[in-house]
Amino acid sequence: MAVTQQLARVPAEYLAACRQSAGTSTDGDPNWDPPSADVLDLDWAPAVLERACELAGLDGVHLDALRKATEGDSVIDLGFLNTHPHAIGPFGPPPTALSAAQVARVSELLGQIDFPAVLAGLPTEDTEAVSLIGHGADKIVGGPRKYLLGHFNALREFYLAASQRNLLLVLWWD
Repeated sequence: MAVTQQLARVPAEYLAACRQSAGTSTDGDPNWDPPSADVLDLDWAPAVLERACELAGLDGVHLDALRKATEGDSVIDLGFLNTHPHAIGPFGPPPTALSAAQVARVSELLGQIDFPAVLAGLPTEDTEAVSLIGHGADKIVGGPRKYLLGHFNALREFYLAASQRNLLLVLWWD
């Protein structure tokens, strides 16, 4: 199984309950199990999304928002989610999170990105586009444009729903 980027929308209270559970459990189990409707498997799209936006000349503010949307932040301590044997992301970097306020700002900026224009900034020939994008883009079935658009739209919609519900996001690779 491939390692993929995972995102979960959770209320601050849920994260606090998981932290408390990890602290009181004899084996550190946080009982992390967010509802499947609030989890997004972003596959390995973050690097190819970022590279496509760089190639299209996306401005720094929006490119930074995309990075934050897929990398999170380390301000919220999630060490309790990264403890063996209950680590949620044992195959990648430690989990990160964004506060509800950060989610709202990222959502706003993702909503401003004209992704069809980003795709239009790529070479028209798929072979040339995947060569420039790199990061395994040559292995995308069906071509890079459909993959990029689908994953960007999923990311934007996921953040919008989290923002509307005042949720924070937890990100990890699994």
